[in-house]
Amino acid sequence: MSDYDNAIFRLATETEPEPEDYTGEDGLLYCGNCRQPKEAYFTEGKSLFGRDRHPKECDCQRKRREKQEAADRERKHRDTVEELKRRGFSNTAMRQWTFENDNGKCPQMDKALFYAANWEEMKAENIGYLLWGKVGTGKSYFAGCIANALMEREISVCMTNFALILNDLAASYKGRNEYIDRLCRFPLLILDDFGMERGTEYGLEQVYNVVDSRYRSQKPLIVTTNLTLEELQHPEDTAHARIYDRLLEMCCPVFFTGENIRKSTAQGKMERLKGLMNGKESL
Repeated sequence: MSDYDNAIFRLATETEPEPEDYTGEDGLLYCGNCRQPKEAYFTEGKSLFGRDRHPKECDCQRKRREKQEAADRERKHRDTVEELKRRGFSNTAMRQWTFENDNGKCPQMDKALFYAANWEEMKAENIGYLLWGKVGTGKSYFAGCIANALMEREISVCMTNFALILNDLAASYKGRNEYIDRLCRFPLLILDDFGMERGTEYGLEQVYNVVDSRYRSQKPLIVTTNLTLEELQHPEDTAHARIYDRLLEMCCPVFFTGENIRKSTAQGKMERLKGLMNGKESL
């Protein structure tokens, strides 16, 4: 807006003076709090609706406006992040898989921090992760931390698994290509528990279609799997070989060496229960 347009807008939205406001020696209305003018004269020879002045923001008004604008931006941001997480996670529990909630037991977590911090380079170079290792070592949580960190920056991520993908494809046979295209539109796709899906000819074909389409889209892919790197590098047949070759070309392997966090958590709960039971028995 021009200064003149701004003046029209302010005149149209002019508020009543506050009781503590006062008129200065220059004839303008001043804020009784910050002592700054709440009016300004038009340039000489100009007027609007017979007036020679127009409203002007004092420091108090500016701070209130900026505070409200910041609150509006934050509300819009939270709404956007909420929608991204609603669409991007196949399980609501994944929303809690964040760097802030990390228990520090995953030795590889620094690689997740690096990936999220350097996302623009990862995206530009089409670099993904192949997270492999034993059950319960934190692979899914690691991937979820990256997903949540990017979503907080309003970057769209999809974290799902092939069991759900295959069910969706079977339910929408006619829209299969559109479904796979939609997966490829996400800047980052995370496939959790890869290798746990059924190994039928149909299933393997659809797995390949998704992985190959993602490969052709030239967008990063993160995969978590309980398969060993040896199994991935030396598949049992051609059907698996073409899938694994694509993954190994797209994703950098990260070996998870930590303890079984699930087993450790279960053991901790057992010890806690024993302590509670012993305490009751001693009463």
